[in-house]
Parts: sequence; C-alpha cells; structure tokens
Amino acid sequence: MPTKFIVVLGSIMSGLGKGVVSSSIMKILDMYDFKVLPIKFDGYLNYDCGTMNPYRHGEVFVLDDKGEVDMDFGTYERFLNRSLTSSSSITGGKLFGEIIEKERKGEYLGEDVQVIPHLTNEIQEKVKDFAVKSNLDFVVIEVGGTVGDIENGYFIEAMRQLSLKEQVVFVDVTYVPRLKTVGEQKTKPTQSAFRTLMGMGIIPQFLICRTDGEMADGVKKKLAMFTSLDESRVINDPDMTSPYQLPQYLIDQNFDKLLLQAFNLPKKKINVEKVEKWRNNVDKIINKYEKIVTVAVVGKYVELKDSYVSVREALMHAAGKLSVNLNIKWVESELLEKSDTESMLKGVDGIIVPGGFGNRGIEGMINAIKYARENDIPYLGLCLGMQLMAVEFARDVCNLKGANSTEFNPNTKYNIIDILPSQLSVKQKGGTMRLGAWSMVIKGKDSIAFSSYHKKVVSERHRHRYEFNNKFRKVLQKNGLKITATTKDNKLVEIIEWQSGFGIATQAHPELKSRIEAPSPLFLSFLNAAKNKS
Repeated sequence: MPTKFIVVLGSIMSGLGKGVVSSSIMKILDMYDFKVLPIKFDGYLNYDCGTMNPYRHGEVFVLDDKGEVDMDFGTYERFLNRSLTSSSSITGGKLFGEIIEKERKGEYLGEDVQVIPHLTNEIQEKVKDFAVKSNLDFVVIEVGGTVGDIENGYFIEAMRQLSLKEQVVFVDVTYVPRLKTVGEQKTKPTQSAFRTLMGMGIIPQFLICRTDGEMADGVKKKLAMFTSLDESRVINDPDMTSPYQLPQYLIDQNFDKLLLQAFNLPKKKINVEKVEKWRNNVDKIINKYEKIVTVAVVGKYVELKDSYVSVREALMHAAGKLSVNLNIKWVESELLEKSDTESMLKGVDGIIVPGGFGNRGIEGMINAIKYARENDIPYLGLCLGMQLMAVEFARDVCNLKGANSTEFNPNTKYNIIDILPSQLSVKQKGGTMRLGAWSMVIKGKDSIAFSSYHKKVVSERHRHRYEFNNKFRKVLQKNGLKITATTKDNKLVEIIEWQSGFGIATQAHPELKSRIEAPSPLFLSFLNAAKNKS
C-alpha cells in the first residue's frame, strides 16, 4: 500500500511530550504489524545537536551510524525496540545547507531561490524518499518546537502541501491547564492555538490534550465544539506514572481504531501477543515492589533531568527486570567539592558517574568514585565516569599525585587520560568525536564485563575525544586495576574494573541502547549488585 503520513504538531508550549506521543503512535502501529519509522524535524540552524548545551537542549542522543540527534530519538528507539539512523533526523541547518549547496552548483539557474517552493519542495522530497527507501507503511513526523515559531513555519507549510498529494493525518498535542485559583481546566489557550493552525491551512484530525489529571467531560465537549472535531477525537493524555503507559491508554480511548479509520483501514487487526508483551513489560516498571534500591547519579547537569534521560531510563528498565523499586538520588557533583562526601552519599546502594564535558564538578565526581571504592559500594562509570575512575585509582592507589586528564589540566605530569591521537588534527567541533557504534573485545571470562554480556565481542555506542593513556596501563594494572575490554586492535581501553567488589566503567554509553524489552546488560549487573547490597 502507498505510505501514509502522520504529522505530530505541538501547540501552546514546548515540553508537552510530543516525542512520547509520536513514539506511542508508532508503537500502536507496530502492534498492528505495520512497518513504521519516525522523522523528527528540528528548526534550529545547527547541523545537529552535537554542540548544544545539555542544560538547554537535554541529552545528545547518539545513533549507531554516528548521528548526534535530538533526545526524542532515544524515546523512539525505546518504544520501537529498534535502532534508527540519521536519515530520520532533519534540521533547519541541514535543509538550508543543502539548498545553498544546490544553488551554488547551479541547480536553480535562472530562478529566485525561495522558501516556497524550493525549500518546501526539498522537505517533501526528503520525506517521500525516506518512506520509499525504508519501504514503510507509515511515517510518523514529529515537528519540533511550537506552532507559531518562526523556526518551524516553513516545515509546517511543507506538510500542508504534502497533504494535498499524499494521505496525511495531523495530530495536535496541546495543553489544557488547570488554574489553581478556580480548580478548573481551561480550554481557551487550545482554542486559540487551533485557530492558528487553521489559519495555516491545517485542520488536525486529532487533538491530544496534556492534562493534570483526567479531562472533565464538559471540557472535552467544549473542545470538540470549538475545533469542529468529533468528541471521540479529543484524546486525553494525563500525567502518568510512566510514559510507557501511553500506548495502552490511547488504545483504551479507541485512538487506534479511529486512526486506522481515518486512513480507511478499519479491518486491520491488532497483534494481541505484541500488546500483551508490551503491557507485561510496562507492568514490571510501574509495579511497587518491597525491595527499594537507592542509586546516586553524580553528575554536573542534574538540575535538568533530561540531560541524563537515557541513564534514568536504563535504570528503570533494569529495575523492572529485577523487580525492585528504584529510588534515584540526583547529586550535583560540584556540591561534593564543597560538602562532606559521606553526608551526601551515605545510605546509597550504588553510584553512577555519567558522561559530561568540561572542568566544572570533576573533583566532586572523583570524590564520589573514591567513596564508592573505599566503602565497597557498587559503582558504574559511563564515558567520563570511566576516565575519572582511572584518574582516582592513579591518584589514590598508585600514588601518582596530581594525576588527571589533559582535558582538565593540560600540564598534568600524569596524564592518565589524554586526547585521542586521531583528534589532534581535528579543527571543527561538530561531528568529529569518536562517535557511534564500536565493537569491543572482552578479555577472558573472569570479569564483571563477561558475566554481564555473556559473550566476548560486544558493540556499544560512543561519544568522546579523550581516552585512557596506554603509557599508564602497566602501572595501573600492577596496582590492581583490571582492563577487561579493549578495541579489537587493543589500542583503546573500553572497560576497566576494580579487582574486588563491584566497580566497572566503560568508555561507551551503554544507556543509549537500553530498551524496556531489552535492558542494558551493564545496568542489569550494576543494579543487581546494588540490590544485593541494600
């Protein structure tokens, strides 16, 4: 059948969860055995989000093919349980760059190059080519930002034009606020936003309403009347315990049947086995268990939890698998430089130091790693967390005073972590790190690494410029640090471990491949060790 398109827009404000809605729609279509993939548009003029501040944009999600993409791609992958490619990511920077390149080549000779039709045509061709090359039944297109933003106006116009030629359904994700002063859910913002869309030539077929609590029947009736939608197409999306609950909640409101009717596919049957498998996995995550495990995540961006969303989700996946209640204690690493480490970490069952860049808060992370090692608390280091585990070991076990990474102290005598040789000639910052999926070889079977993965060669995603300095391999190993995985050529260290207790760290980002249906092996091992300690 010809590919069908679902365009998910957001009105009123950002941060409503368009990514979760888009992922839930894809999960539902997957439950009907359709072939479906996403496209995400972001209006910023960056080529990708690799150089963005996590405080502003949330985590940078890395794909197998080295793509540095929006954090919503993590949500897509976790819901679909499959790896995506950079071809699903369209940014304003990519689009304008390609248009200028074509103009310089002379592909528009004699023409005034304009947003309409040149840019909008380019967008439509990208979307249709993606559908054809991937042989898809459905493409779910999430438009980043908010309706009314200058940055996404041309993309929305392109989607309007696409709907004149292809089968397209528009879904508007909106917000119905509850004013505390009157305790009433207000519809006026959504009414105004809907009229803005109509003024752009788009009439959404579905309105998905984010609410604090269930939406009142009267509110649904009012929204249906002012948007000219049938009441059944005004869908509630209240705050939930877990975002993974949303697909079932949408199904409970007959959204799946109404969506297929909109595409004239009313006879298609849902795959009950897929529904049950998803429901069982979600139940494991939201269930309340007797066993409580407290994990401290010691990072430098903890004020914005989205900076570490994949770490959080990987912990949740492992907690569901192990039937434990997870309590995450977010610890600002900079505070550990000024406060007593024990007072801030006392009572935790495990400690994670995730990735990051820059000097701020580094010594606090090292203090947390030392506390974990000396007090036999299970420790998991991710990327920067591996580098600092090596630095702490060099300082406090090998007595290499002042040991550091040249990222933080270029003049350190003991440069335990140094820039990758391949990075020395790099001039540009964007897209030039060691990125994407890389294989590692686990050395022997007597290690946490092997007992976690149960195989010798594994692949994880990476994002870094600095690496363990091979000049210090022997001295650290002589003093008890175990190097349990390297690259296939043995040139780069991938995993290190303490000789006793549970302490493991990897240069990779295993959290990026963790799924609700397939939790990360390292996170499972770590949380199991923390569970047995508590």
